[in-house]
Amino acid sequence: MRATSLTVAALAAALLLSGCDDGGDGGDGGGSGSGADKAGDACALAHTGVQIAASAAPSAGDSGTVTVTLTNQGAECTLNGFPSVGLQAGGTSSTVPADKAAKAQKLTLAKDATASFTITYVRGGAGATKSLAVKTGTFTLPGSGDKHRFTWSYGDVALKGGKGGTGGKGEPNASVTAFQQAGD
Repeated sequence: MRATSLTVAALAAALLLSGCDDGGDGGDGGGSGSGADKAGDACALAHTGVQIAASAAPSAGDSGTVTVTLTNQGAECTLNGFPSVGLQAGGTSSTVPADKAAKAQKLTLAKDATASFTITYVRGGAGATKSLAVKTGTFTLPGSGDKHRFTWSYGDVALKGGKGGTGGKGEPNASVTAFQQAGD
């Protein structure tokens, strides 16, 4: 009799634990190979709303900011690290370095939760040799290869140094912050 009650208890525990897996579907019916995020996976742009707001630098030498706000529209996901940000001017592209004072933190975003990051830049003189005439900005999220493109209408970006991804002209005088939890 004791062996039977132990077996029944073990079977009940196994059934209870196996009921915890939702199969990655999230209950939204999107689990049919559509690339839906499983809870806790890296956030993907396909399941993220993007809003961009800027406080553009008014003239050469001034600082400006571009804030990108992400809203998770899928299952719970994580942002772990820094976004990868690029600036493109014609055939020239350059990577924006992470803010040296910022420390990345792992953020978990529930459905409809938001996070943001900010690109800070110094405006360059239009047509100056130490400026990058940026037309397009791009970013990717950590753990995701999808790239989001947006129009850069905030003026040229000043360059610093003499080497980098801008044909030896230097790297952009810009930086990107770590992700910050946004909203309530």
